[in-house]
Amino acid sequence: MRMDTSKNFSDRLIAWQRRHGRHDLPWQNTRDPYRVWLSEIMLQQTQVATVIPYYLRFLGHFSALSDLAAAPVEDVMALWSGLGYYARARNLHHCARTVQGDHGGAFPQDPLALAGLPGIGRSTANSIATFCFDAQAPILDGNVKRVLCRAFGIEGFAASAAVEKRLWALAEELMPRHNGPLYNQAQMDLGAMVCTRSKPKCGACPLDDICVARATNRVDELPQRKPRKLVPEREATLLIVLDEQGRVLLETRPPAGIWGGLQSLPELPVTADPVSWSESRLGCRVTAVSPAPTFLHVFSHFRLRITPLVLQVTEPTMMMEPGSHWLAADELARAALPAPVRTLLTQIVGSKSLLSRKR
Repeated sequence: MRMDTSKNFSDRLIAWQRRHGRHDLPWQNTRDPYRVWLSEIMLQQTQVATVIPYYLRFLGHFSALSDLAAAPVEDVMALWSGLGYYARARNLHHCARTVQGDHGGAFPQDPLALAGLPGIGRSTANSIATFCFDAQAPILDGNVKRVLCRAFGIEGFAASAAVEKRLWALAEELMPRHNGPLYNQAQMDLGAMVCTRSKPKCGACPLDDICVARATNRVDELPQRKPRKLVPEREATLLIVLDEQGRVLLETRPPAGIWGGLQSLPELPVTADPVSWSESRLGCRVTAVSPAPTFLHVFSHFRLRITPLVLQVTEPTMMMEPGSHWLAADELARAALPAPVRTLLTQIVGSKSLLSRKR
């Protein structure tokens, strides 16, 4: 690529950003690495509209990195509940403690040092370094990949190692020597607002007349999508165990795997009888079993068909497995629950027919 092509590309984007880009998002107009880092982690694979309320709520509880580092991980998971991709929350907490303990509470300014922190990859590190420390470092999130693949007609699946290597080389070549924050923000905004995955607004794009995908009528084809695979479906029976005080039995999920570190409902083994299994495990007497409607929850790599069973129990004992505990209905709003479990409990706890107890 010639230097004039690179300059033309960046100049167009910067001019467009100044006139049409986003300027009032909660994490903009700040050079505070803590706030920029928090937004970058939350925005990974998540839409801006979804992130904003979580971002503001997080800052309401943890206004500074030191507050987040000092908090129990359970509090962090509770605030993250519903945002998905929960490894981000665990890495967020780990990173806060690492920066607080190993770097005196200040994020390093070098992109390579930033990329070595928990949960921070190359693109996120470059973004923090650019917006907070005036680095001229390229980024390569999903929006940027889409813009580059279309503008330069890059073939192949964008997340594959070979294509990503090529995109990084192109991103470095296109990076201007000045106005790094404006340029990087322009790429993200163009991908989010104009060069969208479906129904892009090509007529409003500053690259319209130089876009290879536009010229070859391949906007809908680029970037090429990952070859579709059959999404496996799994099944699980979740137990909503309610005692005579209306408390719900919850379990802490293992750190790894789905809903890692969150509070969830006991899962009934495939061949187990719910009454005998629950009585043996909990040391309580099951007085009623009520089925609730089966529903489907979709993860990124499989679908989970959930069958809920509501169990009324009496005489619960403390002979429970580690990580199990009873929670009152009015405490559920503050618990670190996966989104489908929260929805399910909201429906069940609000249903008088399922919560009617023997008098």
